[in-house]
Amino acid sequence: FVSSQVEILDWETKKQLCFLDKVEPNATIREIRLMFHKLYPRWYPARQSIKLDPKGKSLRDEEILQHLPVGTTATLYFKDLGPQIGWTTVFLIEYAGPLFIYFLFYFRMTFVYGLDERFTSSPHPVVNLACICHSFHYIKRLIETVFVHRFSRGTMPLRNIVKNCLYYWGFAAWLAYYINHPLYTPPSYGKKQINFAVIMFLLCEAGNFSIHVALSDLRRNGSKTRKIPYPTKNPFTWLFFFVSCPNYTYEVGTWISFTIMTQCVPVGLFTLLCFIQMTIWAKDKHCTYLREFKDYPSHRMPIIPFLL
Repeated sequence: FVSSQVEILDWETKKQLCFLDKVEPNATIREIRLMFHKLYPRWYPARQSIKLDPKGKSLRDEEILQHLPVGTTATLYFKDLGPQIGWTTVFLIEYAGPLFIYFLFYFRMTFVYGLDERFTSSPHPVVNLACICHSFHYIKRLIETVFVHRFSRGTMPLRNIVKNCLYYWGFAAWLAYYINHPLYTPPSYGKKQINFAVIMFLLCEAGNFSIHVALSDLRRNGSKTRKIPYPTKNPFTWLFFFVSCPNYTYEVGTWISFTIMTQCVPVGLFTLLCFIQMTIWAKDKHCTYLREFKDYPSHRMPIIPFLL
């Protein structure tokens, strides 16, 4: 075979960082990252962004050198992504916080509301039910993080963990403060409203879990190759007939049901923000599917069937 040469330049200054000689043509970007790491130990593979163009997208680990539009001497560009943290660790931190923060308000710790022992429990059963549902949601997320999710990218920038935690932890505290407040009033339509919301909540949680399992099964063999998700025998996955990201559809449904259950304005605002953010993510994933797969089902919408 004819060996290749790889020149790696800094993406900003265009200064040469290294020159790799006698690189096999079938070498992957992951292998090139490892070679670069040996020369620059402080830039471990997860911290490296390797590109064909300084302003282009990062090359994926599995891409092969000889399949790229380069000659026998390939010029690649390196960008330092900064300190990284594993996605599993990120999710465990993000989801464990709301779980425990909520309990501080549910048990009405004296430093929260400044009450005496006569006011340490709520007279409204829906407050207990809301705590159970909120806890169930985040316990489910933690279980999925450990046993279900498979990540196409293994890490994210460490600096983002602060922003993400402020979002999840901050909203958990805000919701919990009002739901568990001594002046909280139960839903207007009583048990009928609460029971409807609980059924809706459980169905959406089951649907969300089913979609995550279906997506995980696409990468059962450890492959990071993106595939088109299709409905399975599980009825909850049939939403794939209509939308590209039914996990987000069910997630939004979960928070809509929690809003109905608690009839609390902060929960409604949190649900609205969730919907906006997940719509952005869903549209991005939907566009990626359309770009990567010519045979992608044309009737699917990003998040809401037939609408959005």
